[in-house]
Amino acid sequence: MNNVEYSFLVSFLAGLSTLLGSSFIFFNKTSTKILVGSLSFAAGVMITVSLTDLLPSAYGLISNLYFPTFAILLIMTAFVLGINFSSMIDKYLPEEKGQSNLYRVGIFSMIAIILHNIPEGIATFIASSADRNLGLSLALAISLHNIPEGISISVPIYYATKSKAKAFFYTLLSGLSEPLGAILAYLFLSPFINDFLMGFLFSIIAGIMVHISIFELLPTSSSYQNKKLTILFFFIGCAFMLLSHFFL
Repeated sequence: MNNVEYSFLVSFLAGLSTLLGSSFIFFNKTSTKILVGSLSFAAGVMITVSLTDLLPSAYGLISNLYFPTFAILLIMTAFVLGINFSSMIDKYLPEEKGQSNLYRVGIFSMIAIILHNIPEGIATFIASSADRNLGLSLALAISLHNIPEGISISVPIYYATKSKAKAFFYTLLSGLSEPLGAILAYLFLSPFINDFLMGFLFSIIAGIMVHISIFELLPTSSSYQNKKLTILFFFIGCAFMLLSHFFL
């Protein structure tokens, strides 16, 4: 297997790990506790990924080009742009007749994760092409946080529509955006990808994910009047990602 084939395979498997988050929808009995815990757990993961992975990675990339104060200013500007972009999606995302707010949460999460996965796919492809071991380590780390991201799509959509097929399809769609990033890197983007562009994108995505977590996932979880469970699983999600950074 040559480096290009290996890079595509690693990106594809990392993306499909998102589907593991759909396992919750195949429980025989639906439970409000599963919904509350899943949403708050996903929020904890997304916020932790943003603050301990995406933003530090962005700073590491951009600070290689500019002095630290200016690098931080660029990162914060991109972060705010991400929040504003997410707010615009929230404002203009159409309501679905007959669907609860959960459906919007699931679709919103899917859009954010697609935007997140495409540059991840680009990064995984480029890293794997340069160093197989580095690419594999990166793919393992990505796979670990793709699982709860899959939860944030499949669980709310399933609880809103009672359709396992629809929940699975939307989760699959988000997972396939990772190898799409690899394809784009191979066909078009490799000559143009640089540290500034990747750092700016990571900062924008961090803003999107923090906004979704704070204004969509956590409020929806809290609306089921089980705040102890919401808080517990939020911190479990944070701890899960911190431990994954430690081990990987």
